Amino acid sequence: MNAERTPQAATSSVSARAVSPGLMLGLATVGFAVNFWAWALLSPLGPKLKDTLHLTAFQQALVVAVPVIVGALGRIPVGAMTDRLGGRVMFPVVSFAAIAPVLYLGFVGHSSLAGLLVGGFFLGIAGTAFAVGVPFVNAWYAPQRRGLAIGVFGAGMGGTAISALTTVKLSAHGFALPFVITAVVLAAYGVVSWLLLRDAPGRQLPTEGMAARLGAALRKAITWEASALYALAFGGYVAFSVYLPTYLKTGYGLAQADAANRMAGFVLVAVLMRPIGGWLSDRFGPIPVLVVVLSGVVVGAGVQATTPDLIPVGTAAFMLLAACLGAGAGAVFALVAQRSPAGMVGAVTGVVGAAGGLGGFVPPLVMGSIYGRTGSYGLGLALLALVALAAVVFAAMLGRRRPAPVPA
Repeated sequence: MNAERTPQAATSSVSARAVSPGLMLGLATVGFAVNFWAWALLSPLGPKLKDTLHLTAFQQALVVAVPVIVGALGRIPVGAMTDRLGGRVMFPVVSFAAIAPVLYLGFVGHSSLAGLLVGGFFLGIAGTAFAVGVPFVNAWYAPQRRGLAIGVFGAGMGGTAISALTTVKLSAHGFALPFVITAVVLAAYGVVSWLLLRDAPGRQLPTEGMAARLGAALRKAITWEASALYALAFGGYVAFSVYLPTYLKTGYGLAQADAANRMAGFVLVAVLMRPIGGWLSDRFGPIPVLVVVLSGVVVGAGVQATTPDLIPVGTAAFMLLAACLGAGAGAVFALVAQRSPAGMVGAVTGVVGAAGGLGGFVPPLVMGSIYGRTGSYGLGLALLALVALAAVVFAAMLGRRRPAPVPA
């Protein structure tokens, strides 16, 4: 794609030359973590809201899933806007926009199912931060280092662990308290990012409008290939991170706080493995990494489908799932970074990120529905194992059909 440099972009490039890529990566990762913290606020409170509002299993699953689907679909326009406006503008915009729904849920929206759904809809804005960070970080690093860099940025998904570890405890001192604290942190990050973030020197600015760029992204094979893989890798992570407290409380009888802490452990393992997945992809190629880690998902989901004792087999199965899903998410975006045209990374990221978010939207609803009908989650985990097996075959076919590209 052709790109142009405006006088403003040239000025920004001059000022950005003295900026450390590591600092930009760090700030972007913090921004991703803060927004994901906000995005995941409802998940740890799911069991409490279910009891307080007398929600069905499906309604509870819907409450935690709505922010996921909105954050997923919102990544498409936000990614395309980032190609045009840059991360320096879009990170503060997304962070400030997420404050209103956070405060609404803390003070008003939590008192009814309708309020939770409305607040959760707009809370999804925070989930679009991912589509801001990938093109922003991608522009700062050479192709051969992008897998690790974007993997490090992706570790910001650990913001869900912050939510898991703090939300329930803070809400014991007043339901609104975790929401107020999160809103303050979002505001602080918005100010800091506006003052310190700089777009990369030489960042290519697209010449076409948003609709044309999205259309071009949808015509790229990499968009659909990566979307299919990311729907499982990141979608599986999101599904477990938002639904695991409910699963553990309902399926194993754990207390709410204990379930939230175990969910935080799942998130931590996935977060640590995401940059490792990117680093391995830089060394060995994304496709071989994906084949291995998706095979691990097949094993982990298959074992957990039998509903084994939580200690030690169930815990080991969940840790295997966390490690493989985290590494898989890092490998998918190493693939995106390698094969996406420079001026289209945001548009491709938006579509792929949306697929990942949608992949996280469906499983909680399926799990809630299956449990409501059968009293067991086993069938849902068995379905995950089958989908992961299909993804292994797809990734292997992709590797045979298309050799790993040489970064340009």
